[in-house]
Amino acid sequence: MARKIILDIDPGIDDALALCLSLFDPNWEIVAVTAVGGNVSPTLATRNTQALLAYFDPGRSPRIGAASEPDHGLPVQGRFADSADDLKVAALPVAELRTPHPSEKVIVDEVRSAPHAVTVVALGPLTNLARAIQRDPEFSALVGRIVIAGGAVQTGGNITPAAEFNIFCDPLAARVVFSSAAPKTLIPLDASNKLSLGLGFLNELPEETNKVGALFRKLLSAKFRNYRLELGRETIHLHDTLALMAVACPELFRFVEMSGDVETAGELTMGATVFDRRAAPAWRHNNLEVAVSVDAGAIHQEIVRRLRQAAESVGDVSVNL
Repeated sequence: MARKIILDIDPGIDDALALCLSLFDPNWEIVAVTAVGGNVSPTLATRNTQALLAYFDPGRSPRIGAASEPDHGLPVQGRFADSADDLKVAALPVAELRTPHPSEKVIVDEVRSAPHAVTVVALGPLTNLARAIQRDPEFSALVGRIVIAGGAVQTGGNITPAAEFNIFCDPLAARVVFSSAAPKTLIPLDASNKLSLGLGFLNELPEETNKVGALFRKLLSAKFRNYRLELGRETIHLHDTLALMAVACPELFRFVEMSGDVETAGELTMGATVFDRRAAPAWRHNNLEVAVSVDAGAIHQEIVRRLRQAAESVGDVSVNL
């Protein structure tokens, strides 16, 4: 039986790649794709999610969840000053949803329809997951597992010196999720920073005559430009795609059980993830399975393999992007 997956995303180039890889895994059933504000605004996240699903046109269409503003707003609109990590370079067409359903409702509905069988892969801020937990008191006991792209254990942040982007965008929501009883796996920067891809990665993508190749040659070329202009780097990270690989290939990761929490009030540390790593921990609960290392080379090869698999399923372009 195919594994049931909900993808909670804020696309975003990295999220778009993760979505593509997930839709064409023969061992997975993507029951829903829910949008959340983060890399882009909630409205644009919903639009991008719809546009990507229409472009990839999977054999079985998942439910779509519409994003809404976090209770306290988004503190940033993108990883870079000009929100350059969105999908505008691809200019994908989209038809608006007639009756959009809130992402948290879609998540709760799907988890309730298949108790203990649904894995939620959260690749953006945790707004939707916190609302699902608050909406349904039984949610934490019914979800199979929540896999989270976010946080940092020993390394610094990537949006502030202390905080990782996804957690920083909605730290109050992250704290709700971290403290819940749901089974949780965290893929922090300590693991995702290990996968660093150079320009040669573009040559490993499917040909531009293919729909998958055409889209990601354009999007990832833009991402390389953004990293060079904004960060002065010639390589990119794919934090969200790597987190998806933790679901697909957990054997390529090493996990440690940890007790973690989220800072929600610090002037300099808002959004920081804090773990009790003392010799005699006072936090007795191990509430997170945390990825501490990864076989980056094997993950790289697996991403390329899955891209080619998706390309075969999607087919060639009929018009140029």
